[in-house]
Amino acid sequence: MITVHLYYTGSNGSAGAFAEEMVRSGVVSSIRAEEGNLRYEYFFPMDDPETVLLIDQWRDQAAIDAHHASPMMAQIAALREKYDLHMQVERFVSDDSGLPEQDLKYIKK
Repeated sequence: MITVHLYYTGSNGSAGAFAEEMVRSGVVSSIRAEEGNLRYEYFFPMDDPETVLLIDQWRDQAAIDAHHASPMMAQIAALREKYDLHMQVERFVSDDSGLPEQDLKYIKK
């Protein structure tokens, strides 16, 4: 599993407006329906009103590659340009080993 954090930063509320238009236009629903997509959710950092965090999770690199080759990428790029957003990206690959035993005592279930 591959998880990507994309931080979209703009000004005057443009990052939030971008996320809202992505949802309203149906692009988010379409991405969530793509083969291999496990998660696609926006979050708003409490200490930075001009940034939106997207958590984007995929089964594997092939699923990401298929997404990047889809026509939706042109729509996403156009919206990013429309809202003049800048991006920072972090990528995480799951090691499938689960939480270490010593960390489990801090998790309330």
